[in-house]
Amino acid sequence: MSFLNKVINTVADAEQKEALQDRVEIILHKIKFMDKVPVIVLDTENQVNGSLNALVVSAGGVLQNSPEDARVLIYEEEDMGMLQMMGTVPVLLQKEWPAVTYNRVYLFDDPKLEAEDPEQVVSAFEDIAEMLHPGFFVFGNEGRNWAAFGV
Repeated sequence: MSFLNKVINTVADAEQKEALQDRVEIILHKIKFMDKVPVIVLDTENQVNGSLNALVVSAGGVLQNSPEDARVLIYEEEDMGMLQMMGTVPVLLQKEWPAVTYNRVYLFDDPKLEAEDPEQVVSAFEDIAEMLHPGFFVFGNEGRNWAAFGV
């Protein structure tokens, strides 16, 4: 959570800073009352990808080291968009993984996140919260920044 505050504190405009902080606080308040979600983030070689770790933990996820222990699986690959991942991911999935069984596999595509732009980081935080807690959050970025991957 502190990394979100650091990113937001780089915003000079007071109104924008307050708006970003409000967006984060709404999510943080809601997830206080929710169960933690076991999550793994993988690249397209099925290797653990740590690029989203801080966002996942902040959004109520508990990082796992093995897909066998995760109820949510997020694929994220630098320089690879969702359309490319759609062609790559199916052969990587194992039907015994809980995330596959529960149809909780997601493709994350947000190249602007690397720039640490406060707006993009907060948007990515919202996206992760929506993936981890479907039905509780709807921010409208599904299909643009991320997609549920039906298996």
